[in-house]
Amino acid sequence: MANFQFQERSIKPGESCRVDMPISLLSNHIPVHLPVHILHGRRPGPVLFLSGVVHGDEIIGVEIIRRVRRLKILQHLRGTLLCIPIVNAHGFIARTRYLPDRRDLNRSFPGSATGSMAAQLANLFVQEVIARSHYGIDIHSATVHRRNLPQIRIIPGDESLQQLARAFRAPLVIEAPLRPGSMREAASNMGVKMMLFEAGEGLRLDDWSVRVGVRGILGVMRSLGMIPPAEKQTEHRQLEPLFASKSHWVRAPMSGLLQTTRTIGHFVEVAERMGLISDPIGDTSMEVRATHSGLIIGRAELPVVNQGDALFHVALTPKTEAFNTDPLFDEDEIV
Repeated sequence: MANFQFQERSIKPGESCRVDMPISLLSNHIPVHLPVHILHGRRPGPVLFLSGVVHGDEIIGVEIIRRVRRLKILQHLRGTLLCIPIVNAHGFIARTRYLPDRRDLNRSFPGSATGSMAAQLANLFVQEVIARSHYGIDIHSATVHRRNLPQIRIIPGDESLQQLARAFRAPLVIEAPLRPGSMREAASNMGVKMMLFEAGEGLRLDDWSVRVGVRGILGVMRSLGMIPPAEKQTEHRQLEPLFASKSHWVRAPMSGLLQTTRTIGHFVEVAERMGLISDPIGDTSMEVRATHSGLIIGRAELPVVNQGDALFHVALTPKTEAFNTDPLFDEDEIV
């Protein structure tokens, strides 16, 4: 097993280290770095990267990656794990999705060494992380005041990614086309197999979403042969994820206060009642009804809404048993 080369560091088999790559200076000249935790196994295997906080207000990846790095099973790691819990440090500090120039980092890949701050950060990530990897999992959440059901997003028609998505065992897999400028597009163009994990709410941590993420990453690593198989096989309430290729937003028919009767994880039929919007004075109200049949995978959390606001995100899937926030695993499975 050879040493793993990362910039000027040479990491020996069985060793781990952290490399802080300079990004820029804040306006008060405090340096900002891109920290990469490198865990290099004793035996050969693929290189997998885990990234979080590409959008600065989507913080769930920080906790998921922290828990993964603490797991004792990584003592038996084959290959190399690259952990980047905070990609967009500027957005993380400011608690905002964007970089200081209001650019979306996930629309700035593959970037350039001489472009905007977003372009330079994207270029650094591509050259130093993606280019060294065979696989990647980028961790996101819904934006602020929205919440997502745990879900995996992959490019359509890729059988190897479909297999890894099944190994992740999130409730839902969406085969979504690549968006221009996204990390997924840059990785795909470089031949790197990458998945995107979405779960939870911006600027919030919920334990169920975190645990689904940790369990999913372990499932992918087992599928890739990077860690040993689980010692015990447990019966899970949902072994096979649902697959979808289309989704639709149900929008507010009027402004006012929203009361919901359905939430993420529920299946709805066309015209089924999902909530009620009433005006603050109480003179008028209007029901919110489903426009398509499918699974609710995202919803607005704020009750104050304006006409046209996106309220419920529905994936067009066949109906099965509804999901809820009961654990999809044994309590002792993950530390």
